Amino acid sequence: MDMSLTLGLGLGLTSILSAFGAGLVLSGLKGRDGNQPKGLFHDRSDGTIFLFDGDVLIDASPSARALLSGVNIPSSAWSKLMAYIEPLFPEAARHLADLQNTGLVVLEGEDSDSMPIHLRAEWVGGLTRIALIDAESLGKHPLSDPLVHRAMSEELSVLRGMLTDAPMLAWREREDGEVIWANTGYVLTSASLLEPGRDLTWPLPRLFDRIATAQGAAGQRQRILRPDGAERWFDLTVVHEGSTRKIFALPCDGAVNAEASLRDLMQTLTRTFAHLPTGLAVFDRNRKLQLFNPALVDLTGLPPDFLSSRPTVLAMLDLMRDRNMVPEPKDYRRWRDQFVAIEAQDGNAEYQEMWNLAGGQTYKVVGRPQANGSMALMFEDISGEMMRTRRFYANLELSQSVIDSIDEAMAVFSETGQVVMLNEAYARLWGHDPSEKLSESGIRQAATHWAQHTAPGTLWSEAEDFVATVGDRICWQMDARLNDGRMLNCRFQPLSGGATLIGFRVARTDPAPSPSELARPRRRA
Repeated sequence: MDMSLTLGLGLGLTSILSAFGAGLVLSGLKGRDGNQPKGLFHDRSDGTIFLFDGDVLIDASPSARALLSGVNIPSSAWSKLMAYIEPLFPEAARHLADLQNTGLVVLEGEDSDSMPIHLRAEWVGGLTRIALIDAESLGKHPLSDPLVHRAMSEELSVLRGMLTDAPMLAWREREDGEVIWANTGYVLTSASLLEPGRDLTWPLPRLFDRIATAQGAAGQRQRILRPDGAERWFDLTVVHEGSTRKIFALPCDGAVNAEASLRDLMQTLTRTFAHLPTGLAVFDRNRKLQLFNPALVDLTGLPPDFLSSRPTVLAMLDLMRDRNMVPEPKDYRRWRDQFVAIEAQDGNAEYQEMWNLAGGQTYKVVGRPQANGSMALMFEDISGEMMRTRRFYANLELSQSVIDSIDEAMAVFSETGQVVMLNEAYARLWGHDPSEKLSESGIRQAATHWAQHTAPGTLWSEAEDFVATVGDRICWQMDARLNDGRMLNCRFQPLSGGATLIGFRVARTDPAPSPSELARPRRRA
């Protein structure tokens, strides 16, 4: 019990002595009136004064508190003070860290108006006393005029508000990349990137690559990766000012997203066009190649690396000419200029031409101008189609030659009653050739012509009905007498697809019609 009592009395005595020592320190800082610390606020020449216990602000003069309120860093008073004095006194942090050993530090610097300013730091009884003293403050500064001071203060307030509300990041940094000033946007962005539980300290962290900002090139683009994985993009502008740099970062998320969407669209179009058999080449308003697909390489024989270099349409045509992949007109230069002249034509105009190449291929080339001045060229290999067309016409000519060699006059009508084929014997028999206007010739017009050159009867009306009949039909025959007295044997033959063949043959003899000929079947019931 005696030892416990002795220990308790010792601790109590220690507390009393500590409180008494602190009272002595504070009393040493008191003035005669006992209300203010000695040398802290008693003299206007002392300037702006701060009193810290470590990094905790104990007291400050009114001007000192006004200075701290103007520093837009959401952190401790010590960090705010360091943010202010670092640009003016680059060595201040190092000297203040060793102030407990040195006891007194006096530094001289210059403010933004090139006015002399001093920093005086003292170690007093475990407290740090920092005074910022303007050497011209003894009534010699031009701002001693209240009206001038008010005007300057209002302008400073406006400028500070503009930088605070500016939708961009702005800061100053030294050549080594250390940030010495930043606007509110930069500070808030830096704070949003901190880990939970951490406070923003001075010097402020760098947000962008140091090498990029040191280069000073215009149009730099940098990104900030947020903790949640989201990206923010900025365009950086660097302005050199002596040994420091002023940097402005303008948000460009919209431009980056638009460019990304455009790249995705181009990739989608490229993948889509890659499977098209038609060669595609898209040129911009300057007639430089911007997009092509693999089919263009296959059809033109142009090297992919040449097309990837974005040649002009004229350079592309010249190389195709060297490879015999364009026709050889009489005036090649004039022919080539037609591609460039498309943009000067009507917006609905387009270039379309068949290219018969030396290798036997046939290309269909279409050039179509776009509203923004660009142009698309499409190359399609129609060699197979042209071969089939030539073969069809050759077969058609052969078939015509075959039926022209037949003595029987023949006319073929389609399911709709249109004339589709005639032979020379028909033209000689009836004295006309409706094949010149097949689309305008039908069974009605032909039956009218036949009735005009034969004796009256019902044959031709029955012929019209037979041609127009849909369904199963059987072949039938009937005779008619021409106006010159000759007997004409007519046969009506159904063909596949609903077509009808009508044949006419002049009889060698002219016997009288028998009763059996009068009773003739004409169609299946």
